[in-house]
This record gives sequence, C-alpha cells and structure tokens, in this order.
Amino acid sequence: MNASDARRDLYALVKRVEDDGVTTLIHRMGSKREDRVLLAPLDRFPAARKAGAFPSWALSAAQKDFGTLVSQAASGQPQVLRRNTTPVAVLLPAAPRTSTPSSDPAAPSGAAPAGGAVNSQGQQDRESAPRRLATLGDAIGSVLTVGPASGPTFGLPGLDAAIGGLQPGRLTLVAARPDVGGSLLGLAAARTTALVDHRTVLYAASGPNRDDVFRRILSAETEGDYPRLKQGRLTDYEQDVARQLMQAGDVLLIDDGSNLTAEDIAETAPHMEGLALVVVDRLQAAHSARLPLSGNRLPDASQILSTLARTLHVPVLAVVDSDDPTLLSLLDADVLLTLTATTDPGRVQVTVAERDFGVIGSAYLRPDLLHARFGDAEATPAAGTGSEAWRLHTTPEERELADAALPYTSGAQKGLPSALTHLLAALRTALAHGEQEAIDELAASLAQAAAAPPQMPDTAEGRRLAAALHAYNAPAAASVTAQPSAPESARPAADSGTVSDADDEARRDDDDGLVPGDEEDEPETAVFPALRVLKDSVTRSKMHPVPVIRLEDREDGPWPLISEDMDGEPRWVHPEVTSTRVAHVRDNGKRVRRDQLDVPASFGDGVLCLIDRNGSFPSACSAVPLAPNKLLHTGPLDAFDKTKAGIYQIDIPEWDYPGMPHPLGRLTDRPDDQGRVWVTTPHIKQLERLHRDGHLATPVTIHDSWTGKANESLFKPFYTAAREARTELVQAGGEPYKNYKTRLSIALRLLWPKRQEQRSPFWRPDWRMSMVAEASVRHWTVAFKAVQEGHTLIALRNVDAAIFWTPPGTPPATYRIGTGFGEVKAKFIPRGEFIPEGDD
Repeated sequence: MNASDARRDLYALVKRVEDDGVTTLIHRMGSKREDRVLLAPLDRFPAARKAGAFPSWALSAAQKDFGTLVSQAASGQPQVLRRNTTPVAVLLPAAPRTSTPSSDPAAPSGAAPAGGAVNSQGQQDRESAPRRLATLGDAIGSVLTVGPASGPTFGLPGLDAAIGGLQPGRLTLVAARPDVGGSLLGLAAARTTALVDHRTVLYAASGPNRDDVFRRILSAETEGDYPRLKQGRLTDYEQDVARQLMQAGDVLLIDDGSNLTAEDIAETAPHMEGLALVVVDRLQAAHSARLPLSGNRLPDASQILSTLARTLHVPVLAVVDSDDPTLLSLLDADVLLTLTATTDPGRVQVTVAERDFGVIGSAYLRPDLLHARFGDAEATPAAGTGSEAWRLHTTPEERELADAALPYTSGAQKGLPSALTHLLAALRTALAHGEQEAIDELAASLAQAAAAPPQMPDTAEGRRLAAALHAYNAPAAASVTAQPSAPESARPAADSGTVSDADDEARRDDDDGLVPGDEEDEPETAVFPALRVLKDSVTRSKMHPVPVIRLEDREDGPWPLISEDMDGEPRWVHPEVTSTRVAHVRDNGKRVRRDQLDVPASFGDGVLCLIDRNGSFPSACSAVPLAPNKLLHTGPLDAFDKTKAGIYQIDIPEWDYPGMPHPLGRLTDRPDDQGRVWVTTPHIKQLERLHRDGHLATPVTIHDSWTGKANESLFKPFYTAAREARTELVQAGGEPYKNYKTRLSIALRLLWPKRQEQRSPFWRPDWRMSMVAEASVRHWTVAFKAVQEGHTLIALRNVDAAIFWTPPGTPPATYRIGTGFGEVKAKFIPRGEFIPEGDD
C-alpha cells in the first residue's frame, strides 16, 4: 500500500493491527529512494511498549505527519502509534527492494542483508564485499584482551563454573523433560542478568505468558509459594518486592505475543539497545498448531536463533522440553545443558556438552520448584526462612512445625499430598515474614489437615511432621483466656468483619478445597446432587455452551487475565473504628483469634449488628450475566453492550462516598502500571448504575475487552433446584443440611479447578468469577442502600458479612430476616465484645 492510501485509512489499518494482528507493508517513493515500512502489532516489537523508548505519536498527529514518520521509520527509527496514551501499533523498517538475487535460493524476495534489519532468512549479499579474514594474531589478541569470561551467568556458582558463563555469539540449549524444571534455568539467567547485573534481556515466552514469568520471578525472589502467587494471593512483603521489581525490571523485556516465531525474535532483538541476553522459553518437542516453536519446525528455528547469536554477538539461551538425543542432534546448538533427575530427589544433574568436544563438565543443582528456582546442591538455605530472626516472634509449636515441614517444602523429601506441601510452604513464608494475618487465614486449613491427616511417609521426617502438625492444632491449656496479648492488641486487622457460616464456605475458595473424586456425580441417594444439577443446567441451554476450555488454549487469550481478585469482595473497616485480633478458646478447646471492634464514643449509643447473608453464591446464580460460548477479543469499547458478557479492562473510578467502601472492593488494591483493572460483567453493570444515579462523576471507559453473547439464565435451573432443596433441609438441619452445603460448594468450585491434576466437567474461570462478582455486587448494593437510609456501616467483608452500628434489636430495614437465599441472619453484640465466628 502506498503512503497516501495508508494515511487516509490509518485508523482502519490500526484497528486491523489491534483486532487481528495484521501487518501492512507501506511504501513511499522519494526523490532518491523508496521508503518501505511495516505497520505492525506491538507483539512483533515488544520494546515499543516501554514508555519513552522510541518516538510516539497520537493517531491524529501521526496521520497529519505520516510521510515524515514513514521516512524516519524506514531509516531505522521505529515510530510508535498511540490511541490516547496507550501504544497500539508500531512502524518498523522493512527490507528495501533489491534486484540482486539472494545467495540463498530459499530466501524470500526483499530479505534484508545482514547489516540491516534481522529477519528469518537475512543474509549478506556475497557479491557486495569480500569476506573478512582474521589472522591468528587477531584471534590471540582478542582472547588476551577480553580476560576472564564476562558473559551472563545463571547465578548458580557450580553451574557457572562448569559452563564458563554464557558466551556471546553462541546458542546454548537447556534440554530437560517437562517435569525437571528446564524453564527455571532460563529464568535464572534472565533474573541474574537483568536484576543483578542490570543488563538488558529479551525474554521470548512461547510457553508461559508474561504474568507467569513475573510470578516465577517474584516467587524466586521472595520465597513465596508459586501456586499461591498464581492465585493472586500476595503478602504485604511480596507486594513490596513486586513494586521494587516493577521499578528495577525495565531491562527485562518479555515478548509473550501469540504465534511467536524465531523470525519474530530475530526481528525484535536488533532494535534493543544494550542487549546482553536472549532467552527463549520454550521450544516444544510435541507439535502444536498454536505454537510455531514446536514439532518439526524446531530445527529451522534453532538455525535462526544460532544466526541471531552470531550476527548480534550476544548469547542466546533456548529451553527445549525434551532430552531426546535424536531431537537434540537436529538442533543447531553450540552448547548443550542436559538436566537429568537423579535417585536423590533433592539433586538434579546438569551435563555440559560443547559441539565438537562432547561433555566438558557437569554440576548438581537443588530443585526448589515450589519457589520456581534452583540452588546449588550443597548450598545453604537462602535468607528468609533460613534466617533465625523470625523465631523470636513465634510459638514453640509454630517453630517445630516450620522445621518439620522444611524437608518437604524444600523438595528434599517427597511423599506428601501437593495441597499439604503448599499449605506448609505458605505457613513457613508467613512465619518468616511475620505475616500474622496470613497465619490466621491458614489456621482453619491446618486444623482440617490435623483432624483428618493424610498418610505420612513412614520415615523419621514423616513421623516428626505428623507429631508437629498434631501439636500445632492441639487444644490450648485451660488457663488461656480470651484476652489480647500485648503484641496482638497493637496489630491492626484491616480485614476485620464477621466471618460467617455462608453456604459456600468462601474462605476455602482461594486454596481450591477440591480433592480427587469431587468431579464424580453424586450417588442417587445423595441429599442434593448439586454437580449433576449444575451440569444439567448448562447442557439444557439452547446456546450450546462450552463448559471446558481446552488445555492447550488456556495460556492464551483472556484466560491468563482472570484472577481471584476479580471477585471484588470488600475487605473494609470504617476508618474511625479500631480493629484488633484477640485470642479465644472455643468450647471444644480449639485456640482461635477473633475480631474486636472499638467503636468511638462519637458514634453515640448502640450495638454491633452482625448481618450474615444466606447462600450468597447459589443466590447469585439466579441471574448472573455469562457468555456461554468462548470469549472473543472485542478490544476497546465506546460503551458497554448489554447484549455481551465477559471481562473488561477499565480505569478504577474515583469513589468518595462517606462511610462506604469502594464498589470494586479489593480489586482497587491490584491495578496495573496504568491504574487499570480487569473486571467481569456484574461490576461493569454496577458501575454503569452508579454513574447513572450520579454517584460516579465519569462514565466507565473500557480500554480492552473479551466478550461473547450474554445469557443470564444459564445457571437459573441450578438456582431453582438449590433453593427448593434448602427450604426443606434448613428446617431439618444436622448432617443432611451440612451435606447439602458441602455439595453446593464443591459444584460451584468445580467451575474453575485450580490444580491441573484436578478433573472436572468444567473449566470456565470467567463463569466462576462472574458468579462470585455477582454475589459481591449484591452484597455491596444492599449495604449501600442501608447507608443511604442513614445507617452507619462499621465493616463489610466477603460476599455475606456486614456490621452496622444500630439501636439494640433493630437491623437495617433494607435486609430481609429469614433462612432463604438472599435473606439474612442478624446478631447483636455489645460494644467491646469480640465478634463470634462460625460455630461459636
């Protein structure tokens, strides 16, 4: 397309770039030369996303001076195009036309020569200049002046000594089966080069996405449990480190664009100033239609990466998920690192082989897969959980459980269920960093593990752990009273509020709570076959729902964008109310902590009115907006379309209504670097109503979206059946009612099982989070109506718990007292008493 036509159609061309990833070749004939540029997606040149790295232009300004931009881009200076402040496309130099045939008969027309832009088949015109020759003296002089190897390293002294560092101009392959952790070596090199040496790294992520890469880095840097971080559950310490990484991580640039090819990597790398290392994670041995870096395309890809290393004189490190010698012999590697598991589960052997020489060395590493990293096999524990300072602030039972858990959380010992290993790792992290709130949240899960312990390994370590777990959850001595200790009384609890006995046991949701067998249909004799009812509710829809997203599609598109934070649940206490956690002993002897709210005298006379909403999650199923089919990328929207449902990227709106938390709840704590968050349809509809009613000053701006045709009745049959069953069972109580609540919880959790090994008839994170968000919106809305009528809200939490300051015996009239779905139970607590929870 010529530049004049491109100027006229610029907005339409950019829209094609955003929606479909289409690249357009644009040419402009000058007086002495023809300028040729590509209007390309940002995925082809990720460095363009970095603010201030290249000239950038709003689309209106770019259209006005388009000819100048084409000339500048053709001369080698990329031009970034913005929609408002958001980069959306980039103009890149294209190879000039040449009448000289390429020396490579396979090269496409117009392939760039090796001194210019790098592409898939770029080669130097062999007739344009004589070959450069070096004397032996030149080579010796180069070696003598370079001195010791100064290339990037892995930050693992044993391995770095064996390999001698990652040498410029060489392609190094890391070969390992998928379960050995080869990707973590690529990540180690990227972390060391970018975060320690402060040198630029291009991380080409063909398998993981950018969120996966960041979570792995954060896990390795903080010793946080990687599975927990994937759920978006960060401690305060981890959030602080995350912010530090955001500031220091400008030199680590991640390309996780779809359909990433070796050609794309080779085109991007030359434009990165000061590039010190290229990491490709990963080359997949098995063929995948959605992954160009897979199957029989790997030999060609490795040749391109090898050429890139030599052309730019930088090390290229690529991870391949196989140690098959036949495959490895086809790949063009200068150095091969092969990871092999040993009989000792705490050691992995790395064999270093060099082309033409064979094996030249080896090293042993200690796998710490829970924290997404390797250590030297003989290394001592890193500071943090290995430091002794935390022991000064913990109980003997906590210290013994942490010590007994270490052999299993470090990976040195095997034999525990993965759920218990993750739970113990989370406890060690919380103890090490003094996260009392996290310790409190883990107490219920640890108590459940102690009450029904799994089969422990019959070893000294296993027996010690079993005894420590039992002691940790043993009843307290009779002398313990419900009085706050000095340290606890001074510790604020921002999450305070009641913890109800809601039908869905929401507090277990972050750690999944599912076990093998939950996915099986209930027997005919079941009190309430919740899973069978939910499956039938979906299959009877005439919209042909897609209940399971295929495994190979889950790393792309909208699915990595969805997190537990999208529930928007509030974690709020009135700013004038002081909340503390106090020690308490239940009637059964169990030691727990409870909230105590100190209401100031300025609030006047009154009592705490505790509101506990019944069946928040199944009640939300009565009319939750869902997209039964797959979500499609619909990009920025001028306005919310009521006929669609899905996920939306928006700015966090300003909220200053006195005495009421933000309508987006905890979502406001996790904005991206542009102050934006992803929300589901219920929150979009809520914000639209608030703006319409004058409570929000500006309308919602949708910067990006993934949507499908909406349906609010997909779960309606499930809701109807669950409501009818509850009406009968709530009167009976006892075990039948408990079983009913358990089956409801399991069925709704199976909408989004967190662990890959957990089987389920569903895998729709958007359905699950939309349902939870709908419950959260309804909970917030009723509380807001009460505040508008003059009631004083003290605390709002989860999807079911609210606390008001009211006269005795008078709950807000906006709530309906009863046992049905959407109705509430009300309790009244005098000023100064702690908040009862659960079965207390």
